[in-house]
Amino acid sequence: MTVPNYPRPPFEKQKQPYPGTTEAMEPAPDHGESTYKGSGRLAGKVALITGADSGIGRAVAIAFAREGADVVLSYLDEKEDAEDTANICRKAGVDVLAIPGDIAAPEHCERLVERTTNRFGKLDVIVNNAAFQKEAKSLREISIDDWRRHYDVNIHAMFFILRAAEPHLKAGASIINTASINAKRPPVGQLAYSSTKAAITNFTTGLAGLYGEKGIRANAVLPGPIWTPLIPATMDPDAIRDFGTQVPMQRPGQPAELASAYVYLASDESSYTSGALITVAGGAPNL
Repeated sequence: MTVPNYPRPPFEKQKQPYPGTTEAMEPAPDHGESTYKGSGRLAGKVALITGADSGIGRAVAIAFAREGADVVLSYLDEKEDAEDTANICRKAGVDVLAIPGDIAAPEHCERLVERTTNRFGKLDVIVNNAAFQKEAKSLREISIDDWRRHYDVNIHAMFFILRAAEPHLKAGASIINTASINAKRPPVGQLAYSSTKAAITNFTTGLAGLYGEKGIRANAVLPGPIWTPLIPATMDPDAIRDFGTQVPMQRPGQPAELASAYVYLASDESSYTSGALITVAGGAPNL
């Protein structure tokens, strides 16, 4: 396999309104649209993926579909990105259900699970990937609403979804949570976001213990700097110029470069892997 010659900093300054769109990014991110080749590793499975319209979620959805899984795409309101992702997945010959809405609302999380199980009759894989991020240079710059939004989207929604899904999860089911190397290496300016990612790692290992005897696995992927719409939508344009240079590989990762980790954790090949925190961060350690 030849690794693509992915873009390296410096990047152009750019800013998008939250939560950002794929089309407006320069350079365009790679989600595996033309590179990911499936081999049936998830055939027959049903996967619910949050934040599935763009970024890491989009790459995971494409990979899952090409591995044979039917996919449910949960997204906030980025309809164009969601439709593009859904169309790519459908071309893989699988069934796709796209559901917009705010996962910060418990009732919406319950509807996600209900619509998934009504459509497919089961639920095998849950990828809790959606996230909110907003930078601030001091505690006073973090509004009460923004603090709550970080936890409502990044932590509470995971609990709401899994609580609703618990009666439907059978032995062999897989829960995959997107954390971050920020969990142990919090950058200045991302206190609220980083603290939620630390909570996700703890929540994940706790789930592995809770569900171990039932044969349900829970793991987390800890990305480093990844080139997604969240970057121009949340970071200072000046900081984007050198985005990715903080890791040994000296560039940001592309969403497509994380997909294989999620496929492994969703597949039966990882039947003895639970409570794992898998770092995908261009050489940066998760210390």
